[in-house]
Amino acid sequence: TVTPTPTPSPRTTAPRPPAGAGAPGCEEGGAGVYTVPSEGGKATVRFGGDGVCLISAVPNQGFTVRTEQSAPQTLAVTFEASRHRSEITATTQPQSRADVREVSW
Repeated sequence: TVTPTPTPSPRTTAPRPPAGAGAPGCEEGGAGVYTVPSEGGKATVRFGGDGVCLISAVPNQGFTVRTEQSAPQTLAVTFEASRHRSEITATTQPQSRADVREVSW
């Protein structure tokens, strides 16, 4: 029997969901796209009229990343290493802002 061998299709750019895909409220209006740097990495977020969406979270070497969005208006990105944690919180309430908290132990 002959087993077909899958061949990878060439891809020039990685597929990317549109900004705000799946999260209502960040497609329109608001303050726009911002990159927030921290010791552990950087997060890029989109502040929309009714919410905030994650565009990317890139950890620095030695860090892992975790994201949590408990409500459309608040997004938390945590970069963690063995002796340091960077917590980025982006919110649209009462106004669009991002805070960074650095914790070492």
